[in-house]
Amino acid sequence: MPVPLSHRTRIAALRAGATALTSALALTAGLLAMAPAPASAGSADDLYLVTLQGAGTAGSSGFLPRSLRATRMVAEQDATLSSVDAPLPLYRWTTALNGYAVRLTSEQVASLRAAPSVVSVERNEVRPLAGLAGDAGDAALLAAEKLDRDRPPTGGAGTVIGMIDTGIAPESPLFAQVRHQRGASDFAGSCPEGQAWASSECNGKLVGARWYVRGFGTDHLRATSSLSPRDTDGHGTQMASIAAGNAEVPVQVGGERLGTLGGLAPEAQLAVYKACWGAPDPADDGCASADLVTAIDDATRDGVDVLSLSVGGPAEIDTVERALLGAAEAGVVVTAAAGNGGEGSLAAHPSPWVTTVGGTTGDLREGRVVVPASLRTKRVADLSGAMLSRRTVGPAPVVRGVDAAADAEPRRDARVCAPGSLDAATVAGAIVVCERGQVGRVDKSRAVSLADGVGMVLVNQARGSVDLDVHSVPTVHLDVQAGARLARWIKRNPDERISLRSLGHEKARDRIASLSPSGDLGAGVLKPDVLATASGVLGAVPSTNGSDAWDFVTGTSAATAYTAGVAASLLSRDRTAAQVRSALATTAAPVDRSEILRSGAGRLRPDRVDSPGLGYLVETGDYRDWLEGDATSLNTPSALITNEATPLTRTVTNVGKRRLYFSSSARGFRSGVSVTPAALRLGPGESATYTVTVERRSPQLDDGYVVWRGANGTVARIPVVIGR
Repeated sequence: MPVPLSHRTRIAALRAGATALTSALALTAGLLAMAPAPASAGSADDLYLVTLQGAGTAGSSGFLPRSLRATRMVAEQDATLSSVDAPLPLYRWTTALNGYAVRLTSEQVASLRAAPSVVSVERNEVRPLAGLAGDAGDAALLAAEKLDRDRPPTGGAGTVIGMIDTGIAPESPLFAQVRHQRGASDFAGSCPEGQAWASSECNGKLVGARWYVRGFGTDHLRATSSLSPRDTDGHGTQMASIAAGNAEVPVQVGGERLGTLGGLAPEAQLAVYKACWGAPDPADDGCASADLVTAIDDATRDGVDVLSLSVGGPAEIDTVERALLGAAEAGVVVTAAAGNGGEGSLAAHPSPWVTTVGGTTGDLREGRVVVPASLRTKRVADLSGAMLSRRTVGPAPVVRGVDAAADAEPRRDARVCAPGSLDAATVAGAIVVCERGQVGRVDKSRAVSLADGVGMVLVNQARGSVDLDVHSVPTVHLDVQAGARLARWIKRNPDERISLRSLGHEKARDRIASLSPSGDLGAGVLKPDVLATASGVLGAVPSTNGSDAWDFVTGTSAATAYTAGVAASLLSRDRTAAQVRSALATTAAPVDRSEILRSGAGRLRPDRVDSPGLGYLVETGDYRDWLEGDATSLNTPSALITNEATPLTRTVTNVGKRRLYFSSSARGFRSGVSVTPAALRLGPGESATYTVTVERRSPQLDDGYVVWRGANGTVARIPVVIGR
């Protein structure tokens, strides 16, 4: 198999074309600067994303220089705009794809969709971020222990991670410039001035920062929003710190030192592309697709090495996915969030050029609700759940929120401990049982604290996760079964006292997080690709009082940032993007008792990614062939078999430095599955093709793994799903 072009070689060529393109677009850029911003993706339904035939300069080739190809794309765009008498576009794209965002009437949309040079015309839409934040609170509730057990002291030097998110708060020590840091010399991003933002904020750790708001609309922003890369939401700062925060930064809250924290690629640099915004109604927060595509186009041209997109979306190939294809064709490792819809939803970002990341529960700090020994039964002897606090609370009276409603407050609000709903005379000195739902989890504990309660038991009312949050009072979060047992006990013993007791920090068995979605048997590609921790991940957030600020986040956004950091660290060891995409999957660990259609290759293992043994290397041109209908040529490190009569083939390459013997096996299948040849001997860089045959099919959906073991102990494992 030919060795893929290096990322830096591709970017150098892209940059040569970008200089000439700047002149070609100078007049258009000037006119766009004077154009009014659209109202919003939610209310202005006349903003559309138009994609033309062919690749952007990142994926196209030929005898013409890239600069001339880009200029020709602009001419093609202008021709389609003129054909329907459309106005100037709000955005143009020529690097990651060939297209533009423009305001159109329904008649113009119909005409463009019928044009042979147009691939798609899609309405601009706002997509959700894939993170659910907690809230900073009392320092005493955090576990005073080392927080960065899996965070390396080095890694990522010479790479740039592009973060498409809500911006960044550069004051955090996680983003301070580090002396003698080896930078990426050929990154060409910019750091323009903005509201509450100076160009000097780009200090060497942060090497680029831009913002995009035309798709979202300035008149639909939250009042606290800043028209600059500055993060006023917190999500973007958290993701950047998880991916590439400086190593071993002390974590202090309220003057108490709680350990140290760093990112997964602490020596990597960051380029921020703010394309996600807050609205007056938090339900309208998100990222407009037109802004996302423009950010992807710019990040590709700037020369990022890894792109992290913690944004959900539809389970289909759309304009955003086509732009991400252009980034992959430029040699960028693209990681994106599968979304938080849970088992009943399909994973976002279903394209094979994206490493789509689902979530696991990860570590869990446990706590227990303790009832008096004389009243303890088998069913209430072990009411355990998630508890971050190290403090024991009680014995104290226990009060159900629904029984502690303040005057004139509805019982339904008190049931969920909504802010202002609890009567202080009833709650003072008590542990309050609050039902999950309607308001944020940390808002409930704040309501308990303001009513002078001393602790909270948060209980699920349906199947769902139990989560670690920084609460205002010590809290144990119980699942629905444990919560129901506690409710029955309280009903029988209304005047008794209970305690909340920390069980310390325990490594929980990895499970798929309840919010992590499933793959689609009909998609042709197995998703998600990998899983990473998506529950209770600590990161930096913007400070409100001048001191360092920290918070936990839950969601596949955190898992995506985690994976982006691991990818950057691996790239810094002279791996190609194709090798990195393969290694992330082939070195992952299967998740016990899980369907591969939800777990993909399994849990990411940063300690194993540098020794995969064999790689499944996909030529970047193969992705576009797949998109255009040639599904058989794609050498992905996973497989869906829907027609057992057609044997599956994959090509493996020795990505190590020694000639080795490799043996194969098929594991976990109920069907009869064989791998031929059974063994290979390959030198460094040598490749061979093997075949997977379904000899006897299970009557049900089946899955398992094809495993290749090297004589030196390396293991390369890929997941296989056998469908109908």
